Amino acid sequence: MKIRRTVSIAFRALLRNPMRAMLTTLGIVIGVGAVIAMMEIGSGSSEAIQKSIASMGANNIIIMPGTAASGGVSFGAGSVMTLTPQDYEAIASECPSVRSAAPIVRARAQIVYGNRNWVPSSISGSTASFLDVRDWNDLAEGDVFADRDILNGNKVCLVGQTIVRELFQGESPLGKEIRIKNVTFRVIGVLNAKGANMMGMDQDDVILAPWTTIKYRVTGSPLATTNQSSAGSTSSVNSISQLYPSAPPSLYPEKSETQAADNLLSVRFANVDQIVAAAHSAEEIPEAIRQITTLLRGKHRIHTGDMDDFNIRDMTEMTKALSSTTKLMTNLLLCVAMISLVVGGVGIMNIMLVSVTERTREIGLRMAVGAKARDILRQFLVESVVLCLLGGAIGILLGHGCSSLVAMILHWPVKASPGAVLAAVLVSATVGMVFGYYPAWKASRLDPIEALRYE
Repeated sequence: MKIRRTVSIAFRALLRNPMRAMLTTLGIVIGVGAVIAMMEIGSGSSEAIQKSIASMGANNIIIMPGTAASGGVSFGAGSVMTLTPQDYEAIASECPSVRSAAPIVRARAQIVYGNRNWVPSSISGSTASFLDVRDWNDLAEGDVFADRDILNGNKVCLVGQTIVRELFQGESPLGKEIRIKNVTFRVIGVLNAKGANMMGMDQDDVILAPWTTIKYRVTGSPLATTNQSSAGSTSSVNSISQLYPSAPPSLYPEKSETQAADNLLSVRFANVDQIVAAAHSAEEIPEAIRQITTLLRGKHRIHTGDMDDFNIRDMTEMTKALSSTTKLMTNLLLCVAMISLVVGGVGIMNIMLVSVTERTREIGLRMAVGAKARDILRQFLVESVVLCLLGGAIGILLGHGCSSLVAMILHWPVKASPGAVLAAVLVSATVGMVFGYYPAWKASRLDPIEALRYE
């Protein structure tokens, strides 16, 4: 009851000078509005940067084949092929922290269209899920190849923007045919431009095709370091019919009766150069790696204490470096906005000191009729807090409106921040108490007799 009466008295005192009260709250309005606007713009920018980081592969996990060794001599990563299409399917379906996974079969060859030729930096055989892993879901034009294209080894492909520029001279490549090692591919889609990756490599200089087509029609062996177009054609397999002369394409060869009886590892005629997976978020990468490791060790029958026959790499350090940049930017914006709040708090203190001086006789009269020092202290503190809370409420609306205008006019990414609104309310109340305490304490220490004599 006493608090309600104190708040009522504080409101009546503030309404005596509405213009001064409004000007007093202006500093808090500007400060809180700046905090809300900066936090919403900063959060939107951080989210946009995180999406950009993810699109460059920062959330990706790369599973590489193991290393072969003989006589203590290691032949390097990928010298033994241990990854199969079944592995990628198991990772995609049995690892909760993995959003998507895709196999990769790589090639290095010359592509020809008409009288022009080009050697792309990457010819990759994969599945449609590769685009999801790399956040490349939207195509500039055309469609993605389907599962039946992978099963049948159809000669279709997607091309990047660099291929369009260099090989097709900017013309639409849809429906046109290119040759890779004398194998004709029909272009069914064009990838959106991605630009260079974090290592400076052109991500648009790429051809993507079904992995069965690249493996069985273009190259029958793992990726070599040289241009495979210059290799002899006798050692490569250029058609599925040569690999399986009297049978339809089969991605996973059937086990023999003996193997099925002994429950051994499946025959590994079908292997892939690597598997790429995407975690749901950067925070889930360590858990995704743990799940993938456990799954592959189980599938590959690796006993406890034995070395893995695969290697896993991630982009954790790169993600940390880029994330720290976004946090620094957001914190810098917040510090600038907090300065506005401090300036507003100083304005509150200044006006409250003037108010104490003007109302000295009122304070003396209240103390003369029985008001105690703590009542005077409480009254001025409540006035200060009320001013700050009113300014904070107006500032929240102003800040949100400003961020919405920025999104509409400048098309900057903006994200609403409920935490910033709550923080603004708490900060407003804190500023009112901190900067209003000294004027209130000064008013409560006045001598009633001297206050009544004050002119």
